[in-house]
Amino acid sequence: MSDISDRSDSGGRFQGMDAGAPLPDLSLKGIQLSTIAPALGVPRKAQPDYLDYDTGGRGIVVTMFANAGLSYTLGIVGGGLYGLREGLANTPSSRFKVKLNSVLNHCGRHGSRAGNVFGVLSIMYSLYEWQADKLEIDQYTGPIQPVAPALAAFMTGATFKSQAGPRVAALAGTIGLGAVGVTYAAYSVMGVPYGSKGYLFF
Repeated sequence: MSDISDRSDSGGRFQGMDAGAPLPDLSLKGIQLSTIAPALGVPRKAQPDYLDYDTGGRGIVVTMFANAGLSYTLGIVGGGLYGLREGLANTPSSRFKVKLNSVLNHCGRHGSRAGNVFGVLSIMYSLYEWQADKLEIDQYTGPIQPVAPALAAFMTGATFKSQAGPRVAALAGTIGLGAVGVTYAAYSVMGVPYGSKGYLFF
């Protein structure tokens, strides 16, 4: 009898105390098992998953960095080879150290100069081509395609030699335009899609 009274007294002492937060609901009614498949082996609906694709292509910053980096590398390599030839041909002495010094001087001079020129030309070309694509000038030229690379090459040459006078600037722009035309004709003969290389107008 006393044991029963002790239990009732102890139960009464806990009636006014906070029992804490309730236990969480562990039911699965708010969870869709298909969202975490196939980790649990639940089959999903037979539908393809598509990747996001930017129809506008690479951005101007990415294109500019890629073109400038490759052009600078090509310029350094080409200028360095020309400097190697010039250094060996114009060395003032036949001693090895003198020849080495002459080769290093010529390679550094011609390589850096050619790399800087090629890098600047590629940046200018990328900006002009991006602007031509943004203005969508292709829709105004009809069957004459592609227009953006040709215009970009002409404007790049003309801008690069603009300080030498209008005649020299026009000649430099014509050289750039001719380079695009020759590349387009060669790709057409070989059956290579124009601009498939992703580098300037190649």
